[in-house]
Amino acid sequence: MERHEIETFLILAEELHFARTAERLRVSPGRVSQTIKKLERRINGPLFERTSRQVVLTPLGRRFRDELLPGYRQIQDAIRNATAAASSIAGTIRVAFSAPWNGKVLVRAADAFRAEHPHCEVRITEMSLADSYGPIKAGEIDLQVSEFPIDEPGLTTGRVLFSLAAALLVPADHPLARQDTASLEDLARAPLITFSGLSRGFHETHYPRHTPSGAVIEHLPVTMTFHETLGLIGAGKGVTVVSGLLEQYHRRDDFALIPLPDAPPLEYGLAWPTARETPTVRAFAHAIHRAATEIAGDM
Repeated sequence: MERHEIETFLILAEELHFARTAERLRVSPGRVSQTIKKLERRINGPLFERTSRQVVLTPLGRRFRDELLPGYRQIQDAIRNATAAASSIAGTIRVAFSAPWNGKVLVRAADAFRAEHPHCEVRITEMSLADSYGPIKAGEIDLQVSEFPIDEPGLTTGRVLFSLAAALLVPADHPLARQDTASLEDLARAPLITFSGLSRGFHETHYPRHTPSGAVIEHLPVTMTFHETLGLIGAGKGVTVVSGLLEQYHRRDDFALIPLPDAPPLEYGLAWPTARETPTVRAFAHAIHRAATEIAGDM
């Protein structure tokens, strides 16, 4: 039996009027009559007595209504409960960030989110550039703010939150450290340390194989954390491309940060598993976008 047949019968059993039933169902009275006739043929008995003056249930119709109505109400309750649960914003959301300036926006977003949804818990963790997408694909986190572009299957991405000027991070005793600015041509003067855990699109954008003039750029792929990489650069093993904001968060004597004006900006945004998108994830993503808008002017 189709759902519309059940609903048509129960509403007509309540209204006992074809026109009012049709109005509630937003169909024509003829459609109501056709549905009831089809149902009566299936049951092989009349459910209503129809005269020019009134519509009444037959004994068979009354019995059918009394047995059908509790089950129908139970189904409707189950649908309402499932819809409410699916649309509720509750529980714990786990978020990760790849850079300290992203962590700053997450903290602000979490404060605002908790104020709006006091029954929610937000857990913030720093992610490793050695495995940027492993934890989120494994279900260990629900949402992350990390380097764009992200071209991983199964992940949905939001809009760009930040677009930050690039800089070259070099050992303090390297000749590049004495320059006021660096250029893409300078990438051929030392091994370029690359984080293998980032997307192919990021590599193609920020880790070129040749300089604009065609000089070969040596790559040194690493699977270590960003903080470990700072030590590697400080030890003179190579250079890497980072955001110019790095100097606000890391100050050390063994490396220098040189503006890289001819490089593309570094972009950061949101990503979450497409199959695990929930109202809570969507609500927290909205909170992050608001916080990013507030913070962007200070960057």
